[in-house]
Amino acid sequence: MMIRLIAAVGAILVASASARAQDAAAGEKSFNKCRACHQIGETAKNGVGPILNGLFGRKSGAVEGYNYSDANKNSGITWDEKVFAEYIQDPKAKIPGTKMTFAGIKNEQEIKDLTAFLKQFGKDGKKS
Repeated sequence: MMIRLIAAVGAILVASASARAQDAAAGEKSFNKCRACHQIGETAKNGVGPILNGLFGRKSGAVEGYNYSDANKNSGITWDEKVFAEYIQDPKAKIPGTKMTFAGIKNEQEIKDLTAFLKQFGKDGKKS
């Protein structure tokens, strides 16, 4: 009886950990919310929004050829997982004056998944 209980608890813990893991495939689906304005990958070009290749570790307002708002250029932000999570929840709250008109993604797991998807792409747009 005790062994079954331990096994059941173990299975629940494994399932819970899996549910919290980042899922790049799910993040790719979430990126569909971003595609109207942003591109990613080897053939990406700036559009309504800048390309998102090599986002993490990049300073805000740094994509060549994109016309950023002064708020974005002067934010002092370097993109990492924490800053991106705060921003994507409510862009205008994180960077008042940003041109980004997006309601935000509130679901923490969806943000983690989107982050995993974006992190796959280097500055050159190639997947790592």
